[in-house]
Amino acid sequence: MRVLGIDPGLTRCGVGVVDVAPDRTATLVDVVVLRSPAELATPGRLARIADGLEAIVEEHRPNAVALERVFARSDVSTIMGTAQISGVAMLIAERRALPVALHTPSEVKAAITGYGRADKKQVGAMVARILGLEAVPKPADAADALALAICHAWRTGGVAGAAIADAAASPRERAAAASLTPAQRAWLAAERAATVSGAARRVKE
Repeated sequence: MRVLGIDPGLTRCGVGVVDVAPDRTATLVDVVVLRSPAELATPGRLARIADGLEAIVEEHRPNAVALERVFARSDVSTIMGTAQISGVAMLIAERRALPVALHTPSEVKAAITGYGRADKKQVGAMVARILGLEAVPKPADAADALALAICHAWRTGGVAGAAIADAAASPRERAAAASLTPAQRAWLAAERAATVSGAARRVKE
């Protein structure tokens, strides 16, 4: 399963592509941050981001698109930009008959770290660990996009739970796994996935 994760934003739009194999291995395919200059009028900025998204979709041919769900913030301009880019991404996906899923930040944090209130540093570190990267993707928009893609694949395919179950093959190991916290289970799944895959080491800035 190839998932395109998008952390929508008008100034910076994080885009990450991740492959999740039948053996539950998560592998980095590509990650980039699309940008649009503030001096451009809004239609031009939307077109700039849209061109980048279309190019990535055409190059990598994802099976699904995962977007961060827009939620209320104090900065109205930020909400508007995020919503506008979300609409652009949905349109691009719809025209290619790609399924679109929306995930809240808390859902992504819980799926990736086992804790719905994890900070960006914790999410970034876990993304790097899951994908076997030598460094956390920068800026944070890039790591967030990859987290969205992984979250979608894990939530729809039960990747984390299956990895933990397989790691605990014996009755003693299953008992030990049952006593783990959600965060510890997520780390165990990530360790196994990274070991099995020898995942990609390249981070595209």
